Amino acid sequence: MSHSTGKILALLEVLQARPGLTGPQLAERLGVDERTVRRYAAGLADLGLPVRAGRGRYGGYSLAPGYRLPPLMLGDDEAVAVVLGLLAAARLGLGVGAAARESALAKIERVLPAALRERVRAVRETLGFTAPAREPAAAFDARHLLSIGEAARDHRRVALTYRSWRGEETERAFDPYGVVFHAGRWYTTGLDHRSGETRTLRLDRIGSIAIGDERFEPPPERFDPVGHVVGSLAAVPYRHEVEVLLRAAPAEVARRVPAAFGTVQPAEADGWPTRLTCRAERLDGMAQMLAGLGWDFVIVRPDELRAEVAKLGRRLVASADTVSP
Repeated sequence: MSHSTGKILALLEVLQARPGLTGPQLAERLGVDERTVRRYAAGLADLGLPVRAGRGRYGGYSLAPGYRLPPLMLGDDEAVAVVLGLLAAARLGLGVGAAARESALAKIERVLPAALRERVRAVRETLGFTAPAREPAAAFDARHLLSIGEAARDHRRVALTYRSWRGEETERAFDPYGVVFHAGRWYTTGLDHRSGETRTLRLDRIGSIAIGDERFEPPPERFDPVGHVVGSLAAVPYRHEVEVLLRAAPAEVARRVPAAFGTVQPAEADGWPTRLTCRAERLDGMAQMLAGLGWDFVIVRPDELRAEVAKLGRRLVASADTVSP
């Protein structure tokens, strides 16, 4: 798409969203002069779009009353952005299902000009990712996501049914503060009136949801939904509590260790600047993680982790001494 074609389509978008803007106003929005605005308007008219211009310097531009634009008009950059966004979301497990994704892509391709459609399709068919695909960990109703998002934005309380990890279903009044996507799952965090505490809920465990008329006070400005979700997941009880000291700066450790994995704090120990506390279900996996970080470390607890680290060390030494056949 040429630069001028992109500007003409930008003018069309402005006329659709803000009819009646004057020539100077449109020129300022598009970053061109008024003469160029008139040329762009003529270009739209040449495409069969009924653009009307008021008389005089301050006459506004608009589309003819009752005229309905096509449902979707995308330039090259816009089409690529949308398609890549859908493909990347699927790769990250961010989508709401393969069927919805493929349906959306098919609809987009149908309304693109033939030449652009083939170019976009070529990108889809030849695109590769270095990161492995992540499927959504659990299916959920996309309508729940839309409802939670709307309620969080408008500060409106919702009534929902929720299934706990034990399979118990309860009814709750909930003030959603935000929506968070993490590790293939969708979460919401907010005030749970059933417990009177700020809780994190998984959207795939919501059975039904209804937005009420009652509004709630927004959370304090310092409240961070992402931080709260990550922190609450890091506090989920596992079989083992782990504490180690690392010979690396806290900021460096924080860059390498996800916040959902554990808590990174400065340590008051000579030669060991950082304290990492976390929970683990399997200590052999924890031993591999610590070894993979590449820093010296000291195990504070549990003692069983020392045995797993020693076992991993013996296995690595044996592998290093093994001669290939």
